[in-house]
Amino acid sequence: MQMKIYGKCVATNRVFFATVVIEIETGLITEVHRSVKLEGAFDVKDCLIFPGFLDVHVHGREDATGKETHKETFETLGEASINGGVVHVVEMGNNPKPPVDDDSYLEKQELTKKSKVPITLYAMIGPGTSALSFNVPYKLCHARTTGSNDIIFFPNRKEIEETVKRYRGKSVSHHCEDSEILKGHENEPFHELRRPPEAEVSAIDFAVYLTEKYNLKSKVCHCSVCAGIDKIDGAKKQGLDVTCEITPHHLYFDQSMTTEETRPWMQMNPPLRVAKDRLFCVWALRNSFIDMVATDHAPHTKEDKLKGASGQPHLDTFGPFITWLMAEHRFRPEDIARVCCVNPARFLNQFLSPKEFGKGYGKIAVGYVGSLTVIDPKNPITINEAMLKTKCAWSPFNGIAFPGRVTAVVVRGQMYAH
Repeated sequence: MQMKIYGKCVATNRVFFATVVIEIETGLITEVHRSVKLEGAFDVKDCLIFPGFLDVHVHGREDATGKETHKETFETLGEASINGGVVHVVEMGNNPKPPVDDDSYLEKQELTKKSKVPITLYAMIGPGTSALSFNVPYKLCHARTTGSNDIIFFPNRKEIEETVKRYRGKSVSHHCEDSEILKGHENEPFHELRRPPEAEVSAIDFAVYLTEKYNLKSKVCHCSVCAGIDKIDGAKKQGLDVTCEITPHHLYFDQSMTTEETRPWMQMNPPLRVAKDRLFCVWALRNSFIDMVATDHAPHTKEDKLKGASGQPHLDTFGPFITWLMAEHRFRPEDIARVCCVNPARFLNQFLSPKEFGKGYGKIAVGYVGSLTVIDPKNPITINEAMLKTKCAWSPFNGIAFPGRVTAVVVRGQMYAH
């Protein structure tokens, strides 16, 4: 069986009309007919067809212990992904039982089969851990953050480096905050002061050092300050394999927008920065200094947030948020394809089996995965909690109107209309 869809397809260098044909049995694109509408094709000509939004940084919260399934399960994670236009996620492992070796990774991987979208898992790096026997992405927390238990917490840089030696040449994503600097600010009155910009910049410096010394393929997670992005740009110019992410919350919110009433909901690690940093991040993303958008989806319950949990849920609102970048900050469809599809695909594809995923994600072309995100950038939507699929059932964008919305998502030939 085949699924056919016709409309304006988006690449990083052009927008073109085409009918895309997907073989449902394999989930791969088998034909792309430029400027031709085939009989029986779904017609979405007034929308934009992207080669599948990918989110390479989410927290699903489910593991073998089941201790945090009141926040999210892999089933609800998949539902929230489709709701937000995301066709594949890469999930972090700061769980009660983190995946740190072959057995714990495969145990958790079995649980992901409940999701309607494919899920790739990070393995976590902790004191004394070693690389797995198969190819996976790794996550390294330079400081304690939400969900970081002692299995993955490093008390100092010496222990980080002693462990990273065993991951030479691997793909490592870094949560960059310096533990020593955080310790020196732990008595500050506000969260933003307890986790200052210099902690992020210092840890980025250390991540770059590890990248060069141990030939890592590094990705810096949730960048938030100008100076840190400058450090990453310098590493790229040295020829080091370093990329970086930015979150919706660091692009949309800043400290000037936080009130006493909203403060618990606006807490995350790293925290919101000043307006200057936020606007620089928007510019840096549009001009390719930041490589990709990744939500850092953190589905804490409302009760957890009021008790001080850090993080926000963003999967359900990914697509509408992207239309805000287009309308408010002059991102072209081609720019969105670069930061939401192509660059995330370059990270993700290296961990996918060609037998199952063909040439991978990132392009609307024969042999690539038949997963697509259809966006109507001029059909406004106001976010409300009733429309959310995440189990935690809240959003920092509740009540906010975005200029466009997701109208359909195709996951390996299966269409989900919104």
